[in-house]
Amino acid sequence: MTLKASYFVKHLAGTLLFFSIIFISAGTLEYWQGLTYVALGVVMGILSYTVFRIDSGLMDERSKPAENTKKWDKIILGLSFLATIAMYVITGLDSGRYHWSPQFPWLVFATGIILTATGQLLFLIAQKQNRFFSSTVRIQTERGHIVCDTGLYRVVRHPAYFGSIIQALGFPLLFGSFWSIIPVILSVILLITRTVLEDKTLMAELKGYPEYAQKIRYRIIPFIW
Repeated sequence: MTLKASYFVKHLAGTLLFFSIIFISAGTLEYWQGLTYVALGVVMGILSYTVFRIDSGLMDERSKPAENTKKWDKIILGLSFLATIAMYVITGLDSGRYHWSPQFPWLVFATGIILTATGQLLFLIAQKQNRFFSSTVRIQTERGHIVCDTGLYRVVRHPAYFGSIIQALGFPLLFGSFWSIIPVILSVILLITRTVLEDKTLMAELKGYPEYAQKIRYRIIPFIW
């Protein structure tokens, strides 16, 4: 299997897994929030292989098991995976099957769609702009790892995490599920924790990062943190 095909299969398998969990939990395919979420995912998937397609070096980095990954990062990624599964299961059970939450107004759903799409776009742009955008926290010495300080990285040090937070906040609104806020909050807490630890790692191990951090003050949220 070619590198491009391997990357595509890995990406597709993960996407189908999460989409399946939503509809299985909802107990129906006639679930417009789920279908809307899938439609957004399809659009972003097309963009990720066209407009925001990454180069072969980064594709190889993201498609294979990473070496020298920090132990704490493996733990955080594992917990984040479980939080995401919980988010999808609870959402499907709530807004798709049992309707525990009250009906949200359409403006809330529209806001959720906008936030979700915006967050996903920011993630894709950040990934495209940083050729060292690994799936795990590690210094890629074999690839000549250097600081990325262009594009979105001139605004905040971790723009993809900013996009992930925006997307996470939009999720309960898009689906109209109060109960999904619980795993969403957990996901955001894990993401912030990862940001702090990743920043410390880059400060200590990546040449030029301390100078970059002095110039770009904010980690995730412009003018706040």
